[in-house]
Amino acid sequence: MNTCYVRQKKKKKWLVQHGFTCITERYGTWRGICMICYANSLTFRQQCTLSTKRKPYERCLPPFKERVEEGSFSLDTEWRFHHDKSQMRYIVEPDETPNFDLRNGYSDRDKKVDENVRKTLEHILQWILVNKSKLMQRTAASALADFDFVTSRGRLTKVLCTPYEGQMEWSLAITKFQGVFYINEVETASACLARQNYTESHRENMYWGYKFEQYMRADKVDGVPDSTGVVNFNEAFYSVVRTRLSDHRLLYSGEVDCRDKDPNAPAPPACYVELKTTREISADRQSKFHRFTLLKWWAQSFLLGVPRIVVGVRNDDGVVVSVRTYRTAEIPQLVQGEYLGWKPEVCMNFCSDFLSFVKRVVIEDDPHVVYLFFRKALSEVTVTVHRNSSYSFLPDWYVTKMR
Repeated sequence: MNTCYVRQKKKKKWLVQHGFTCITERYGTWRGICMICYANSLTFRQQCTLSTKRKPYERCLPPFKERVEEGSFSLDTEWRFHHDKSQMRYIVEPDETPNFDLRNGYSDRDKKVDENVRKTLEHILQWILVNKSKLMQRTAASALADFDFVTSRGRLTKVLCTPYEGQMEWSLAITKFQGVFYINEVETASACLARQNYTESHRENMYWGYKFEQYMRADKVDGVPDSTGVVNFNEAFYSVVRTRLSDHRLLYSGEVDCRDKDPNAPAPPACYVELKTTREISADRQSKFHRFTLLKWWAQSFLLGVPRIVVGVRNDDGVVVSVRTYRTAEIPQLVQGEYLGWKPEVCMNFCSDFLSFVKRVVIEDDPHVVYLFFRKALSEVTVTVHRNSSYSFLPDWYVTKMR
């Protein structure tokens, strides 16, 4: 037998045993020819990338089950996890012309946060451990035997919007552990640069969104909003939901702004309300608003099963001059037929295909192995593999308690 062929066969066997696939070589760098199947460059690209062009995803909506709330948790002023509803807030409907001053308190009642602290899956992992016995009631195999993916709504929102957000870059770190795929976000170089160069105006605009929530929410069902307190970006209430997209079983968390205080309101998440702010929409801004803003709002609320979005329309001075309500299910109809419109089926099919791509590519079940899925602007999704690297994100305390 040809000696060269024998060496190649042994090398391929070793690579497969150690988790290498047709997408990477050691340390996450690229080869021009696949190091396992020796495919040519065209086949290599087809196997190892996922298209972000819209046309392949223009087909019927994939099956997507109703979101069912599995539980919830709160984060306090120091961003610490609490397995309770202490941060649940109730919406208080305003007048038609509320005249909320969103600048109020920015200089002296804004608790600054450390912008270098990146959000991870830490809190939903804590929730899983607290609810481990409850989750195992369905199956004795393991706490997460009923799920394929664990992540947060924010990561899925990025994926959903990808076919229509050509300039958006993202990087998702994915680890397979005990048969479950965990999806975390890694800050891209462009996002890091943008964050480091935030202007004071940008920071104030961020504050305005939180200030609007303060005007709109009460701590108790029969309470009234208190707009005199400190605006703290860390405090939050999260819902944890389960659903199924095609054959992908998902468990993810998402921040909830408030809920309907009507005692006859439907059970969560159907009673939840999303709060947003936007500038007054002039005729020349409407197309951009429909194309980008409404897409993101729809994706966020649709994923969590939030049926209503209440929007404070502000002027350039930061004063809310009116309040508008959008029904999440009706948002796609507002952009239907527009030249630069978007289609929910394209978003959902891309998300479903991306999750299938992940299952096909992420083969090594090891919390210290991370598959990095990267999308550059106007490009497809590519993958690299990293072992025992800085991309690892599953904490030892979680891995130990789940074994």
